[in-house]
Amino acid sequence: MPPIETEHRGRVGWIWLSRPEKRNAFSEEMWDGLPRAAAQLGDDPSVRVVVVAGRGPAFTVGIDLDYLAGFDPPGASEADRNRRLFQTIRRLQASFTALEDLPQPVIAAVHGWCLGAGVDLITACDLRLASADAVFSVRETRMGIVPDVGTLQRLPGIVGWGHVAELVYTADDFDAATAHRMGLVNRVSPDVETLWRDAQDLAEGIASMSPMAVQGAKAVLRASRRREIQAGLDYVALWNAAFLRSNDLTEALSAFLERRPPSFPGD
Repeated sequence: MPPIETEHRGRVGWIWLSRPEKRNAFSEEMWDGLPRAAAQLGDDPSVRVVVVAGRGPAFTVGIDLDYLAGFDPPGASEADRNRRLFQTIRRLQASFTALEDLPQPVIAAVHGWCLGAGVDLITACDLRLASADAVFSVRETRMGIVPDVGTLQRLPGIVGWGHVAELVYTADDFDAATAHRMGLVNRVSPDVETLWRDAQDLAEGIASMSPMAVQGAKAVLRASRRREIQAGLDYVALWNAAFLRSNDLTEALSAFLERRPPSFPGD
């Protein structure tokens, strides 16, 4: 089965993260498949709302660490390697921006783990629902990484700068109730099956409205912040192209594999 699947439920299109054996950790195939799935539904006039959800025990645990460990592209020079890494980061950013750029509203339905790149993904959606068992974390700081796929650009507009600073600097886990209190999620459902029903119900309610009005409202909302978000994405891509391959990242990956706390050297 492909790791990104689409489904039609009436006027609602579903995008499923479908790599449950890896808790939907984002492999290269998933990064490439998500924008294709988004384009497929976005071009379908019968689809008025899109829902993104995950199969298995988690929404997503973020980027696949095996994929992350390979972020050392070959190049003829240091500048060439940095250029290739910059291009990779921009491609990953574009995968989630494809959701933001859909004309239809996008609802994220989150259950279980939603870590790292998962938070990047849901901040590119218009609305976020969660089941009571959902656990969130802006996990990149634990890995010695500056979040570079959209969280730093989009999350402040959702929960405010103070919350973002705490979540990013500490990389702490937080539950669905906390996410609801800070405004990251709109609603909390008691379990995953109810979550998916609630997401479908909300989507159908939106789908019953004038698509011209709903999509126009989304276009205006998006236009008001698009330039700022894009400038921030460009800046962090340049930053991580220069600094991602650090001893801190190497230590974080080694500590994860060895199941021990990391000791960051700071370089």
